[in-house]
Amino acid sequence: MNKIIECVPNFSEGCNLKTIDCIVNVFRAKENVKLLDYSNDKDHNRMVITVIGEPDAVKNCIIEAVGVAIDLIDITKHKGNHPRIGVADVIPFVPIKDMSMEEADILAKKCGKALAEKYNLPVYFYEKSASAAHRQNLAAIRKGEFEGLSEKMKLPEWKPDAGPAECHPTAGASVVGARTPLIAFNVNLQTTNLDIADKIAKKIRYTGGGLRYCKAMGVELKEKSLVQVSMNLTDYTQTNIYQAVEMIRFEAKRYGVSIAGCELVGLVPLQAVVDTVSYYLRLESFSIKQILETGGNMNYD
Repeated sequence: MNKIIECVPNFSEGCNLKTIDCIVNVFRAKENVKLLDYSNDKDHNRMVITVIGEPDAVKNCIIEAVGVAIDLIDITKHKGNHPRIGVADVIPFVPIKDMSMEEADILAKKCGKALAEKYNLPVYFYEKSASAAHRQNLAAIRKGEFEGLSEKMKLPEWKPDAGPAECHPTAGASVVGARTPLIAFNVNLQTTNLDIADKIAKKIRYTGGGLRYCKAMGVELKEKSLVQVSMNLTDYTQTNIYQAVEMIRFEAKRYGVSIAGCELVGLVPLQAVVDTVSYYLRLESFSIKQILETGGNMNYD
């Protein structure tokens, strides 16, 4: 069977549709690569692309797409609510079929080193590809964002894993690595008070004493006149969507605030949807085998 890898590159552009199209077009009509999804957000000023395919073909597309992003985006002029250190901010590789995490790690490092050599771009390896424990967490690498990166790179513990030990003048730096699937999920609150979203995010994220596999931050959505708790659920088998939503609902009550709606960024594993539906509908003994599109009685154990 053919090996399949998923890659979910995040680019620091969510407003300029022409630039977005140019980057997304790299992944269209490519042999052994399938573009599954892309979404952009003006308040975050960020785009997330999801592709799957044969490992080397996906890697080559990523290298090409990063080159387009470097040509079209100037990180020194970028403004948005989402933390970032570069135009191709983070590039995770996720093993999907007939690939081990070790193989995904090797592929991620090949891609990162190629980006560093081809574009003179500093690259950090994170998650399963991290060269040290303090580099595993993406938030730790991005702390200080692009504006603080030049000074941060002067510290021996924050020297890039590949490429020059100084920022690319217009592209910043990139973070590349192999990781398990995560769910990017946002909950919008019926208020314009960003302080409330910040306080709730602090309560529910793991570093604040909340859910073990939840990263969260408050974001202002000016276009919608709302604020948002923006989350990454890094292990949906341990911290599921419904747990995060209900904890946010619980914390929001103390401020007299309700949930305005939820937003899924990119794709989601089917099992996470099944778990959430089972919880809210109180389904007894419900299984993924009962989903018609999965093949009914096929064995998925």
